[in-house]
Amino acid sequence: MKKPCMIRAFSKTLTLARSSPSHRHFSSSHASISIKRVTKSNFESALEDLRRHVRAADFVSVDLEMTGITSAPWRESLELDRSDVRYLKVKDSAEKFAVVQFGVCPFRWDGSKESFVAHPHNFYIFPRKELPVDGPSNEFLCQTTSIDFLAKYQFDFNACIHEGISYLSRVQEAEALHTLGSAYGDELINSQYQSEDVREIPIVSTFDVLFTERMKNTFRQWRDGLSRTSNEGYQFEDNSNGPMPRLLTFFFKMRPALKLNGFTSHQLRLIQLVVKKHFKDLVYVRVDGESLSKLVVYTDSDEDKALLMKEVKEDLSKEMKGKVKAAVGFRHVIDLLASEQKLVVGHNCFLDIAHIYSKFLGPLPPSIEEFAASIHKNLPFVVDTKNLLKDNIVQHLMKNNSTSLSSAFALLCPQIAYTSKRSDVLSRSCMKVEVQVDETSPSNWNSGAKHEAGYDAFMTGCVFAQMCNHLGIDFKLHAPSMQLAQHEKLQKHMNLLYLGWNSGTLIDLSTGTEILETGFRNQKRRYPKVVFENIVLIWGFSSNFKLRELKECICKVFGANSVTAIYYLDKTAVFIQFCKSEFVSDFLNLKESLERRNDPISVLHPLAKLLEGGTTRAAIYDTYKQICSSSMSKVSFADQAEAVGIKLRTTEMDSRELESAKLNVRRENRLENPNSDSVVKCTPGSKANAGKDENRLLFCEDILDSLYVNQSLSRKRTRTK
Repeated sequence: MKKPCMIRAFSKTLTLARSSPSHRHFSSSHASISIKRVTKSNFESALEDLRRHVRAADFVSVDLEMTGITSAPWRESLELDRSDVRYLKVKDSAEKFAVVQFGVCPFRWDGSKESFVAHPHNFYIFPRKELPVDGPSNEFLCQTTSIDFLAKYQFDFNACIHEGISYLSRVQEAEALHTLGSAYGDELINSQYQSEDVREIPIVSTFDVLFTERMKNTFRQWRDGLSRTSNEGYQFEDNSNGPMPRLLTFFFKMRPALKLNGFTSHQLRLIQLVVKKHFKDLVYVRVDGESLSKLVVYTDSDEDKALLMKEVKEDLSKEMKGKVKAAVGFRHVIDLLASEQKLVVGHNCFLDIAHIYSKFLGPLPPSIEEFAASIHKNLPFVVDTKNLLKDNIVQHLMKNNSTSLSSAFALLCPQIAYTSKRSDVLSRSCMKVEVQVDETSPSNWNSGAKHEAGYDAFMTGCVFAQMCNHLGIDFKLHAPSMQLAQHEKLQKHMNLLYLGWNSGTLIDLSTGTEILETGFRNQKRRYPKVVFENIVLIWGFSSNFKLRELKECICKVFGANSVTAIYYLDKTAVFIQFCKSEFVSDFLNLKESLERRNDPISVLHPLAKLLEGGTTRAAIYDTYKQICSSSMSKVSFADQAEAVGIKLRTTEMDSRELESAKLNVRRENRLENPNSDSVVKCTPGSKANAGKDENRLLFCEDILDSLYVNQSLSRKRTRTK
């Protein structure tokens, strides 16, 4: 689920041979491992078992299956994406798509057997609405290629939708407690007759008058009859003319009570009014149970009435908290991992971690730094096995093989995967792993298969165990009290996650800093080194305009070697990387000038064909970040830019004021970076803006939004060089 196509190649099926009634052990015979299948019907019992396994585990591996990866083609992970843009793309994916399977596999080292014991779990989850509170139901997107991929590997959609475990994030739980608390508080107020709408009900119709009189007589007869009978099965029926719902007498909290069945909401409000005005010893209450019940309860004193209301309030609070706790659902698993502070292992798992945050913690933060800080607080020990694969000790084993999960599993775990008959592979030292199965509930265990979250979590854990072995971690010396997350040989890999499947950039979750990996080996770069200050974004040109023609017309103006690379975004949007940063502002100035002049000379200009139609737009790279930060996702990038509100031409303002502001900002930028000739960027919160008043900040943002640098800025640069 990490790459856009969501495909992991896998050559052969895992092998498993039964070695005892309580567990199964891998061998070379062709069989499949058993994965515990968890739905809402067996979630409570499975959660209790998982608690024991996680608390005893040395590490826990995870994997997720989602309904999609990218909400628009231009949101695909690109080699030229800056780290903040990569995060925004991952954020968009995690916010828009659903998690339908969550694999959790605790691994525990068993010194007596000199092997790891694994407990793979495959949770089906579904974000259904479980609480009776106002608000929209959960919505999510489905990418057709992702759904087709899941179907190809026999994903059980019926189990997911009908039996999937629901969940609430921590933020949703807090909101639900507040909302239900307010709703139950209103219920209690209504029970105590303090509601204005009850006191002010106008009784004007003949029906209302007759109904209230009949109910007054009914309650009086019932109350007076209580002193003449102690029969708990006493049943009172009103025999007056016209239909009347049956009133049944029973005991509520050791007090006689009438259950009001079959009344309309208007009639119930009239009943509250009758009880309030005419009966000091009767109390109208609403209670939750299997269904909402309305009662009239007899109390023998004011003290008894106050005690009854206190008991009702406690019951309502308990009922409310019970409903919310049940709705929290699968989030209890995430809380377990966070509370136990276990080492969490994933493969290329940045998107997985983003989904965990979005679904189970709360809305994703706007910046990657805030995201890293919050995740590190909840999951302080995270290892990405893809990052481990680049370690020099493991490199000689991987050679030029793919770093996908299935490839790493097949190569590093041959005695488990048994994918090769070469003697050198089979003779290599390999950590033993066995899967324990609870035979008391065999119906909950399925034969694991590739691209199933529980199975992939198991493979991830196996790969991690083998890499720990190759890194020199001797588990035979591993004491039960030793924390694997604290092992010195893992520290240089701890909390480092790749920001994208084709990225050579890592994010350190413990500090929020970006780390550019040296010697990035997994992908051969198709383009030269990316220099973001040298990039201009162009979109909205004719779809018949070929990239070769685009490069030719630009090079005719700026020189044959002025363009170092063209990055294709979609059929009408590209990134142009110039060899010099000043060409960016020169291009934007020239484009604006040609559009304004629109004379015969402009028509004959080499850029005229690119600007034909008047819909071509251009901007600096930071505008791309602005567009990616929007929650909208139009299929076409040009439509997205328009929907976000990017303007075609420079915002109208006094040219002298514009030039003065830009020159001041550029002067500050040169003071901070005296050797830099890069184009000025006015970014709120940057050092260049520090200490300036609010109006100046807003003015700089207006300049950025206008997307173009005034021509006088280019002339000023020439004079200051």
